[in-house]
Amino acid sequence: MAERKATVTRETKETSIKVEFNIDGKGQSEITTGIRFFDHMLDQLAQHGIFDIKLSATGSDQHHVVEDVAISLGKAFNQALEDKRGIVRMAHAVVPMDDTLAMVALDIGGRGYTEFEASFNNTSIEKMPSNLIRHFFVSLAAEAKINIHAKILSGVDDHHKAEALFKALARALDAATRIDERITGRIPSTKDTIES
Repeated sequence: MAERKATVTRETKETSIKVEFNIDGKGQSEITTGIRFFDHMLDQLAQHGIFDIKLSATGSDQHHVVEDVAISLGKAFNQALEDKRGIVRMAHAVVPMDDTLAMVALDIGGRGYTEFEASFNNTSIEKMPSNLIRHFFVSLAAEAKINIHAKILSGVDDHHKAEALFKALARALDAATRIDERITGRIPSTKDTIES
């Protein structure tokens, strides 16, 4: 099997991003965005998705950094999967974290779409605007061309809610990107193609 890796660089007037993404990694991460809580969430994505992620980002404000990191990660994910041949494609994960229970179900089907059901008690979590959690999921799904349904089933603590969502996303992505030995070499679609 070919290595499922990609590198994406994104330079705009607002941000500078570089991402190295390895789907078949060991859960290792080197992440620096200038937003400590966001770094912590992206570390969860690598650790629990068993992806290797090396990412550096700078930018004029938190909104654009989070958005452009999500865009760059989505592009790298999509490029690393190429034509999606042999993958499981659809998966879900339900993740508990103390008071919180989060669910993410997704389909790597070539169409970017997000349903996000989570409310936060405060306008920020560890100095990061809490509405950027949803924005990350939406931007990632659009660029990775995946359908994501993310939901907080129960919970009180905002930090736990966000972290459980990222862990559930990681576990679902890990499961969906695994190679299904029963369909080796085939694209998991009746159309025999998944948009890249």
